[in-house]
Amino acid sequence: MSIRKQCLKNKPECKVTFKFEKKAGLKPESVKIVGDFNNWDKDTDPMKPLKTGEFTQTINLNSNTQYQFRYLVNDNEWFNDEEADDHTNAGLGNSEQNSVLNL
Repeated sequence: MSIRKQCLKNKPECKVTFKFEKKAGLKPESVKIVGDFNNWDKDTDPMKPLKTGEFTQTINLNSNTQYQFRYLVNDNEWFNDEEADDHTNAGLGNSEQNSVLNL
């Protein structure tokens, strides 16, 4: 997985492009980015599938802000982004972690 950040000079926001890369043994039909920037809404629009089998989406987010997120695959499997800025306890009373994005 990868994250590309492009902070805008004339606005207090960044264009963040997320890419969910192919994983061995996983055949996603849909991938969604779910996080505090969309109130953890599982019904958010899915990422765009690429011919390579990867998925991508660009979201404008406020700069100077920290966001937590995860990828939701096929509406039932959660994945973190290994290239996130950090990871933190998801607060669910177990060992679940959320990816952290610092802008």
